Amino acid sequence: MHTSILNGLGPALRWLRDRRGRKQYQIAGEAGITKGMLSAYETGRQRPSLETLDKILATLGCDLNDLHNALQIINGGPVRPAARPALPLGQDPTLAAGGEVDVYGVLGLSERLPEQEERALAEMLGGFYRFLRFLHTGAGWGGEGGGPAGGDPDQGGAE
Repeated sequence: MHTSILNGLGPALRWLRDRRGRKQYQIAGEAGITKGMLSAYETGRQRPSLETLDKILATLGCDLNDLHNALQIINGGPVRPAARPALPLGQDPTLAAGGEVDVYGVLGLSERLPEQEERALAEMLGGFYRFLRFLHTGAGWGGEGGGPAGGDPDQGGAE
């Protein structure tokens, strides 16, 4: 059975509009269509042309990525990665061999990411991991005990 990629388009448009707290007449007026046509699009009685859809999305301050996410939500949500098995106590799930962040393990990804995206995510996750470790262990900045308890090195020490 073939399912259209536009399945749920109307409810997704309404969801986007509702999330922005806008009324049909406001969006329709700014997009250059009638309130009745917007209602027909939102209820699925009609499908907008690509040009009209672009105008509606622009009026909502959305793009195709936002519409895609709304369609996933309306159609039952995005596919979630499979749950990972629990690790023994003391084993760090975020670090790969060599102490680098295992982006694929943390995010549950199996497909390779573009190199630049992988590097950016590794840096972001590494910083987040260090921040969490600091909060939970009080290990200080960079593990050297120079955080708030010992005074921020950039602030000239403790007050």
